[in-house]
Amino acid sequence: MPTREQARNLVLRLHGLSGGSEILRKAAARELARFDPLDANELMGHLISLARSGWEPATHVLSAFVTALAMEAAEMPYADELRRLAQVQSLPTVADLFAEGPARQEMDPGAAAKADARAFTQSLGHLKQQARLTRDPDVLSRLATVSNPLVVRNALLNPRLTEALVVRMAARRPARPEPLVEIWKSARWSVRHAVRRALVFNPYLPPEVGAKIVPLLNGTDLAELAADSSVHSSLREQAARLLEQGRVSG
Repeated sequence: MPTREQARNLVLRLHGLSGGSEILRKAAARELARFDPLDANELMGHLISLARSGWEPATHVLSAFVTALAMEAAEMPYADELRRLAQVQSLPTVADLFAEGPARQEMDPGAAAKADARAFTQSLGHLKQQARLTRDPDVLSRLATVSNPLVVRNALLNPRLTEALVVRMAARRPARPEPLVEIWKSARWSVRHAVRRALVFNPYLPPEVGAKIVPLLNGTDLAELAADSSVHSSLREQAARLLEQGRVSG
């Protein structure tokens, strides 16, 4: 079983990697794949504990690991076993990472498509190109309201996009889950605290994504999330557990 000290050494090694968040995420996936599922869960437990202690490098590296659990699952043939085993191992903060089920609130896909059609008459191809290339902040702001995830994906690549607008996109209600997930997948924007916060407090975000953001929040955010009845119950419970872990370890 990996020890806490081994987890610390891993954090130091991966924190020094250059190349951006995608490189770090893939490195995290390779590290997880080296372990059997029981040891992978133990490692995740140590990383969560180190991050909750306030050590910034651990939070940075934990972000890559939790993202890898979803985006690099193909590299981990045992990925589907991790939640069940974490429960058997009595690692609740690890099991929490694998929340499932519908979002707290859901927007009808037909209603979303009709809203897009009313607001935009251009073809999907034109909207995607415009979202990625437009230099007009007003046009970009309008395109940021589209529910089609392909348009949102291109908008997130636009160099003129601002954090303030991404936060508005992440907090938008009602919303379809797909564009919110695109924001979470964005290597450029998902690392921003304000964006993470806007996503996790959005009741339209799928809990399977929210559960991977919660351990990256600070104590103030966790306390607020634990008391927020508008978010998914699993996220409230997860936030409360992490707060309790912080009090015990402190």
